[in-house]
Amino acid sequence: MGYVAVKGGTRAIEESLKQIQYERLKHGKVLDVEAIEAGMRGLVDQVMSESSLYSEELAALAIKQAEGNPEEAVFLLRAYRSTLPRKHYSRTVHSEEMRVERRISASFKDIPGGQILGATIDYSHRLLDFELTEETERTVQAWLEEFKRSETAEAAEAQEDRLPKVLDYLRREGLIADCPDNTTEPDDVTRTSLTFPASRSEKLQVLTRGQTGAVTSFAYAVIRGYGMVHPTVGELRVGQFPVYVDSPLQPNGDEDDAYYIGEIKVTEVEMLVPATVEKENGRKELNLEFGYGLCFGQNETKAIAMSILDKSLERGDNSIPTQNEEFVLFHIDSVESTGFISHLKMPHYVTFQSKLNDVRKTRKGQTEEAEGE
Repeated sequence: MGYVAVKGGTRAIEESLKQIQYERLKHGKVLDVEAIEAGMRGLVDQVMSESSLYSEELAALAIKQAEGNPEEAVFLLRAYRSTLPRKHYSRTVHSEEMRVERRISASFKDIPGGQILGATIDYSHRLLDFELTEETERTVQAWLEEFKRSETAEAAEAQEDRLPKVLDYLRREGLIADCPDNTTEPDDVTRTSLTFPASRSEKLQVLTRGQTGAVTSFAYAVIRGYGMVHPTVGELRVGQFPVYVDSPLQPNGDEDDAYYIGEIKVTEVEMLVPATVEKENGRKELNLEFGYGLCFGQNETKAIAMSILDKSLERGDNSIPTQNEEFVLFHIDSVESTGFISHLKMPHYVTFQSKLNDVRKTRKGQTEEAEGE
């Protein structure tokens, strides 16, 4: 259910739109789209992920128009996305081909290829940096020049494109199950309404489009006591995926004939989850399972939360809220949930008057009954 259309007096609505424009411009400052794209990386990545549209420039524009409101920015970008023709489908992307910028494992200290901290706030002091109020383009350029000559920049340039997957190490030992390739065409919730029971592709698509705060909160609830023992990050990767499309003249041609059209930055998480398995004669064994998460941009908290919910929904015990796919998938969508809550501001005159009349009749009946006694 979606509530998006609003009607009202034309003149009043026009004046309201002027007022919102005034609120955005009343300080006489213009927020540059390029500045948003360059300086609000986290918000841009979040909006792209929830909108299912990879365009940093358009996400920055939506953020400017929405005055920094992420839900409204996602609404705008999804609406724009719905107008775009789908001219091509990319070839299947394999995560082993990622050009890695950041890669860690909380499960193993020493992993093939090593831990790569990359860009992260995980090890920073969460203190306000008041020096940023004095930052200028001149000081930024000076810092960048110094950084380019540093060992950090050299190490980043020397990083290998492809690194082995940590979970493959466990697969070789037979400690987690293999994942055979599934060549079934995935479902697309942007073209066909979500139905239940949902397919795996539908679940993953809704989770990666889900509102970041909602996905994180539901995953937190899973760990706090709704059906999952403490999970561990097997591997978290942030990096660039190469994207290829087939030649229009050879739609089913060889991979070597495909066209490289660019890269997209993503965060990928493979989460290890301990599980107890019932064996013969009531014997129980501890086993390892895993959940999967992938989001546009550097969106680590959401990708981790997504991997937790992926495994939780797979268990499918509807008596547990966080394993009930209808409960989870219907309530994490920012456009649907924000639209429904926002519609409560719209006129409900007729329905409320009906309820009010019922209350008055009830009160009147109670008064007459009391007077009769």
